[in-house]
Amino acid sequence: MTTQPTHPNHFGKALQRIRKAKGISQETFALTSSRTYVSTLERGLKSPTLSKIDELAEVLEVHPLTLLMAAYSDQDEGVIARARKELEALNRIKLG
Repeated sequence: MTTQPTHPNHFGKALQRIRKAKGISQETFALTSSRTYVSTLERGLKSPTLSKIDELAEVLEVHPLTLLMAAYSDQDEGVIARARKELEALNRIKLG
């Protein structure tokens, strides 16, 4: 099974949606990122590293996976169920 790569703007839209839902300004990220950097992420001009996703999620007070799932769920409504099935299969392989 192949996974469609997420377009950088899906991540940016998810970041912006969560940030606004929590009432957090771009300036709130000042300790981890500049407002300009957050803006470029939200506009899909840049893609963050995994360590940056961790930092952004910490400011948003969500798990990094929540941020990623929000980005991918824009493209695929069944992404959570698929991820759960894949993790269960991997756990069975690991235990077996």
